[in-house]
Amino acid sequence: MTETKTVTVTPAQERFMSWASDVLVYTVVLNLFVEYADAIVIDSFTISLFTAVVLKVLLDLLTLAEHHVSGFFSKIHKVLGYVSMWAVLFLSKFVILEVIDIIFGDHVSLGKFLDVVVLVLSLMIVRALVDKLYTSLGVAGDPELATDGPSPRG
Repeated sequence: MTETKTVTVTPAQERFMSWASDVLVYTVVLNLFVEYADAIVIDSFTISLFTAVVLKVLLDLLTLAEHHVSGFFSKIHKVLGYVSMWAVLFLSKFVILEVIDIIFGDHVSLGKFLDVVVLVLSLMIVRALVDKLYTSLGVAGDPELATDGPSPRG
């Protein structure tokens, strides 16, 4: 009989793992885009790490804004909630382009609007796949742990 080992994870540890995994995933995705998409240019690996951190901050803030705006307008009318959500999602790509340009200037080019949309969707999809893999690894031995274990999202 194998002994079950209990590990306690603090909220600070969860946040750290979320940030660390997201920055690593974003760095890999960014560099794959640099490698295979001519429109996306980053001068060095170090700058791609910093870009990944900025994208993490931006995407977290923009997701938070989208939820708040959508929630506010949903109270008025359900359709307004959906319209405001899509407006924030659409406009956020311009915010990302502008902030990256202000911070990094000519050292980083994320391409045009459509390139940023594809990049952001790729970042979110790969992050979700990593989360799913992380969660499935915790459940592989014992299905009862599926709802008890911490998520890397905190």
